[in-house]
Amino acid sequence: MTSPARTTRTTRTVTLTLDSGDVDLTVDEQGQGHPFLLLHGGGGPQTVAGFAGLLAEQRPARVITPVHPGFGGTARPDWLTDVPTLAEIYVRLLDELDLTDVTVVGNSIGGWITAEISLLRSHRVSSVVLVNAVGIHVPGHPVADPSALTPAELSALAFHDPAKFAVDPSTFSEAQRAVAAANQAALKVYAGPHAMADPTLRERLAKVTQPALVAWGESDQVVDADYGRAFAAAIPDAGFRLLHRTGHLPQLETPERLLPVVWDFADAHATGRPGH
Repeated sequence: MTSPARTTRTTRTVTLTLDSGDVDLTVDEQGQGHPFLLLHGGGGPQTVAGFAGLLAEQRPARVITPVHPGFGGTARPDWLTDVPTLAEIYVRLLDELDLTDVTVVGNSIGGWITAEISLLRSHRVSSVVLVNAVGIHVPGHPVADPSALTPAELSALAFHDPAKFAVDPSTFSEAQRAVAAANQAALKVYAGPHAMADPTLRERLAKVTQPALVAWGESDQVVDADYGRAFAAAIPDAGFRLLHRTGHLPQLETPERLLPVVWDFADAHATGRPGH
């Protein structure tokens, strides 16, 4: 892992077969080197697209960015309704791509999926990074419900500097409105009946054996920093890294700050390193 290579980006559809049925995944891939599986949150794949490009350009990294079925205009099979099944799909994707030494990085609900992936104990995964993840219950620290908020209200909770990331839905095209509505509908399905959490997850995290880092934007009011500390405390030997002057989406708001945190952790736990 010495120098980054010029990156080319490809997008393709990968069909995977599970016991429940087949699922088509839209997968972006770019860069060469240490493999990363980068999982987006409820805002959709565009919330990680820039960070994926930055990681592939500035580090020797092969970055695989799938779209959760139902997001970004993609189809979701009727049987695909929960986060643990998404985790199984992504482990199957790693099998299909025959990847090893993978660092899984997930933001928000992507962090929840990452936590479930870690519990599957795939030999293909060498480390996981949860970035402002949701998925556990922490008394006194509720997760904000995006469906109950206007875009302006959500931005105020999600960003350290909301003015820089203001969204005006009145400027959306019909196609953009349709995608945004479908994203919200898919998020509601995956989030389940317990307000963006699985009541069993926090206890189950005690079984995680892979190196884990929980990174958290200190200004996040969707899920606050104490929630993040509780997430880290539930995972044996997990690290916790507070990211200053950033909110719920550090990969979007301060990517240059998140990138070395993610890379250094992945590199330190890469199974290809001497002594690993």
